[in-house]
Amino acid sequence: MPWIVGVSGASGTPYAAAVLRALLTGGESVDLVVSRASRLTLLDETGISFRDAHWRDDLRDWLARGADGKPDTFDVGVDLDTDAVRYWGAGDLAAGPSSGSYPAKGMLIVPASTACVAGVALGLSKDLLQRAASVTLKERRTLVVAVRETPLSGQTLRHLVALDDAGASVVPASPAFYAGATHIQDLVDFVAGRVLDSAGVPHGLYRRWTGELGGATRPA
Repeated sequence: MPWIVGVSGASGTPYAAAVLRALLTGGESVDLVVSRASRLTLLDETGISFRDAHWRDDLRDWLARGADGKPDTFDVGVDLDTDAVRYWGAGDLAAGPSSGSYPAKGMLIVPASTACVAGVALGLSKDLLQRAASVTLKERRTLVVAVRETPLSGQTLRHLVALDDAGASVVPASPAFYAGATHIQDLVDFVAGRVLDSAGVPHGLYRRWTGELGGATRPA
């Protein structure tokens, strides 16, 4: 069964790329939903136009880029099996993930915009991303929401509490430094790793806390 990965329009497309790379490296299957708004963010942050007709080529280009935007940072052809990805258009409300009878392990929304958070919390289902999240909640499957916004308004905080009450895991895109980050990719991988931790997916994206002080100053 696949993990559904939803990418909303919030800034933070490197977080999504890191999660996707880790899932594929771990041999997981992925159903990918890229919102219309996220295409603008992806274009702005990476220069990549994510096109329905050429989504696999665009996905490879995206996953090959590092968090600093440099192309060919990751060897997609060797390390990642993009054939394990199935793409669904955000406007396709007849897609598989729109139904509770469609088998899936759960859903990861990374990054999650405040508009996306509100839509899922209120059950609006205005596009496939929100509908798939609503289905995930009603079927009592794992839903991880990696919200990326600051500061957070009271309204958004109430929506996040509602998602927590409904059984979702709320993971703010808030990197930590105890893992010994030396590059922007390390900070991105920490957040991606915490998203995967919340979903119970094994990975090796960051150095975990062992209870020993000073670990961040030593080589990983």
